[in-house]
Amino acid sequence: MRLIDELNQLHDQYAAKVDDAVSRDDLVLAEQLGQGYEDDAVRLMAEREGLTHLLPRPRPGSRESVLRGVVRRLQANRAA
Repeated sequence: MRLIDELNQLHDQYAAKVDDAVSRDDLVLAEQLGQGYEDDAVRLMAEREGLTHLLPRPRPGSRESVLRGVVRRLQANRAA
């Protein structure tokens, strides 16, 4: 399987879990799942490229995945 296919599959799995957490109004879990997706995606890419010696990576403070962006916007909308 190609790396992009594995990443798409991983994203779809996490997206379903995030959707479920949001539907149960558990935005804390949704945020944790968003971070878990990022961690797992980076690990998968590092494993495929033989770069696991570079892990763990520092967490960038200003960047977020699409899933985490959705959760952040949902949190802001619910707070308003």
